[in-house]
Amino acid sequence: MTPAVVLRRAAAPDARPAADVWLRSFAAALPGVVRAHSDDAVRDWFRHVVVPRRETWVAEAADGSGLAGVMVLDEAELSQLYLDPGWRGRGLGDRFVTLAKERRPEGLELWTFQVNRPAQRFYERHGFVAAEWTDGSGNEEREPDVRYVWRPDAA
Repeated sequence: MTPAVVLRRAAAPDARPAADVWLRSFAAALPGVVRAHSDDAVRDWFRHVVVPRRETWVAEAADGSGLAGVMVLDEAELSQLYLDPGWRGRGLGDRFVTLAKERRPEGLELWTFQVNRPAQRFYERHGFVAAEWTDGSGNEEREPDVRYVWRPDAA
């Protein structure tokens, strides 16, 4: 069980801290993947697109130490789920996926990089099934990826 973390909808002041969680998490989990955008471009994307235009959720540490994670839903796509590296393995990702399934009970899909085996195992544990493998030509990083789907009737 995740200690003392509140999941809530993101507000405008959360854009920068959420982007910083994304940046730290990406660097820790995917050190061999070349990012397509600079830190500042990622922060601008969170400020102008992600937080105001997507269903963005954050995990806020109750002790006031900041954000522990971010999850973004875009229609039926779980488009972002990133945890601050210090919060991995503490049940927070499980809480985010449970929330995503509650918010999208008809089903979800997501993409993850093929090199991210821990993410693949995580999503498979939560009932997601690999549906498509690509060579990466369709993503900005040009990194081979895999699309996962979750349907409640298959769970």
